[in-house]
Amino acid sequence: MTELLTSDEGQTALELARTAIEEYLGSGEVIKPDGVPGLPPVFRNNRGVFVTLNNRSGPRRELRGCIGRPYPVMPLGEAIVISAINAATEDPRFMPVTLNELESLEIEVTVLTTPHRLEARPEELPGKIEVGRHGLIVQKGPYSGLLLPQVAVENDFDAEEFLGQTCMKAGLSPDAWFESDTEVFAFEGQIFH
Repeated sequence: MTELLTSDEGQTALELARTAIEEYLGSGEVIKPDGVPGLPPVFRNNRGVFVTLNNRSGPRRELRGCIGRPYPVMPLGEAIVISAINAATEDPRFMPVTLNELESLEIEVTVLTTPHRLEARPEELPGKIEVGRHGLIVQKGPYSGLLLPQVAVENDFDAEEFLGQTCMKAGLSPDAWFESDTEVFAFEGQIFH
């Protein structure tokens, strides 16, 4: 089982993400997590992570950027810094964030468990998914799509709709999860905001 972060470590993750974005937008510098004094040891463990930016200046929250690393390919601290900068400057759905608008953005860091393949016949897949607990990755050939656990809750999806939406995120038809060559992976996320 993957080690959970404490609420203090979650607060540190949020501060690290905001500092990384501020520094990069202000000077073009990418901060080094190792240089942050008192960074807890868990930030040196390889973990998957996503950083989500939401604009909270209007009547409701609006997505402003979301990028991450679904697999534990680098230390958590480094993954947070890179994902935060990428979410602010490289999400192809949005113009890059400006330093002036950073104050009106809410930052969310989701630390992931390692994704595992759901071994089930297609018709059994919805029963293997716990909405609100699981995030999903759908892969078929060169196509891949990921939705974080909170997406299903925020949009009131049931398990079947969550599967369909993840397929569409991958650029597939919503019922692609029924096809035998489509793989579905689940993971959990610890959300801090």
